[in-house]
Amino acid sequence: MPRGSKVIETGWLNRDGKELILRRDGGGRWRLDCGLITEWRANRMLGQRVRVLGVRDAFDVIGVTAIIRAD
Repeated sequence: MPRGSKVIETGWLNRDGKELILRRDGGGRWRLDCGLITEWRANRMLGQRVRVLGVRDAFDVIGVTAIIRAD
């Protein structure tokens, strides 16, 4: 998947130090690059299953546009 590709992933939202991490349902993980408002909202969902929408910024980084609870 090239940089700039749209990404929709589902998994568990965690923290690794100061970074937000999405542990994918299918295995693997993404580091999440959130703006301040998105990160503030994401902090309330730590440890929960979420869906992340965004754009691939680097090898393992998603530039997040939205994080929502997954059903």
